Amino acid sequence: FILLNTNRVMENNLKRSFSYTIVLTVIIILSEVGTILVGDSGASLTGLNIFFNIVGFSLSPFIPIFLIGIFDARYLKTHKVLFLPAIINAILVLLSPFFKLIFYVDSNNNYIRGSIFFVFAIIYIINILLLVVITWHVSRKKLYPIKWKIAALASFTIIGTFIQIFSPAIYSTWHCVTLSLLLFYIILFDFEGSFDALTQIYNRTAFEKKLLNLKGKKMFSIIMIDINDFKAVNDTWGHEYGDIVLKEVAETIKNSFDSSYSHYRIGGDEFCIISKDINRERIDRQLEELNVRLTKRRKINVHFPTVAFGYSLFQGESNSNVKETLNEADEKMYEHKLKQKENIDSN
Repeated sequence: FILLNTNRVMENNLKRSFSYTIVLTVIIILSEVGTILVGDSGASLTGLNIFFNIVGFSLSPFIPIFLIGIFDARYLKTHKVLFLPAIINAILVLLSPFFKLIFYVDSNNNYIRGSIFFVFAIIYIINILLLVVITWHVSRKKLYPIKWKIAALASFTIIGTFIQIFSPAIYSTWHCVTLSLLLFYIILFDFEGSFDALTQIYNRTAFEKKLLNLKGKKMFSIIMIDINDFKAVNDTWGHEYGDIVLKEVAETIKNSFDSSYSHYRIGGDEFCIISKDINRERIDRQLEELNVRLTKRRKINVHFPTVAFGYSLFQGESNSNVKETLNEADEKMYEHKLKQKENIDSN
């Protein structure tokens, strides 16, 4: 909670979902502690033992669902059906003291698994898998590179759950869940801090990290893009319109390139695209797609600016490096900018 409340980067929706998850986890851990404390205390505490088991079993499957809300709160709001398996489980748990479904506590205050305990286990694991699948889907759609980390965390939680399912005396589930929450927070904190607040593509910090990761790579391409006369756009139409232009250019860049390309806003009106792709024909085709989309935008609004771009390929040459490749792409972008200006002047 302290980490969450001092975070100035994470959105409020994420903080809210994270808070719900933390509260649920704490309640479930306390309920499990309660079952341990009262489980060996005689028949007089049978009621408490039943209560603690109801709390733990009914709330546990909601944890992965709220984790989905941390990653994408809007997705959870539009897909409320995701709560259905957890609600079904909660109903079965509430009926368990009477019909011995998920669990029951005998007259001697001994906890015993019910006839359909496997339903709870299946629903809990299904919800974790839903978390992985939805995270994977959203990451792929928005080009977020964290799907493997989330999948690893989910696998870690599933393993911990299975250990306790097969060996009830080993309380591994909530150790794994608690550790996963902390790791999930670290991943999201780094993730949220990598995006430009205005355009929602990667920011300068993420760009600098990417350049460091490129060192030692055998091949990659760098594309530089700059909005032409952007200062004039701000001076003439105002900064609010300038922000709209930046957002629309960023969105057009994302829509023009496939998922193997990463997009960055590295300055006021400067963008960079980095990829392992060094196929010139493919790069030219996607840059042409960018031009086509921007041209369509200018047909709607004649004041919408043009862009200049240039790119450079690194193919493992021993006499070149990342900085030189970046500078070459930057020089080609300025050459394109000058050529566009000459064409305008000649007309």
